[in-house]
Amino acid sequence: MISEEQLDHYRMRGTKLRVVRDANPANDVKGIVVAWDDTTVLIRKQNRRVLKLDRGYHYQPFTDERFSEWGLGEGQEQEKGAFEL
Repeated sequence: MISEEQLDHYRMRGTKLRVVRDANPANDVKGIVVAWDDTTVLIRKQNRRVLKLDRGYHYQPFTDERFSEWGLGEGQEQEKGAFEL
């Protein structure tokens, strides 16, 4: 789970993030952190839509190489999914 400090760092600097939700790169979400609570993060995409994502996903700067290490049981998080607001 991503920490409060990391989220605040990304939000304050306006860092574009890649949210890796599963092994398929087509399912990644790209955008900036808007807000968060104990279990979710709001990400604003380039098209200005806002997604509510689980904090258990892998958050990384968009400029970094894509995270690709997937263990057993992580596919269950995909079911939580994203909800457009």
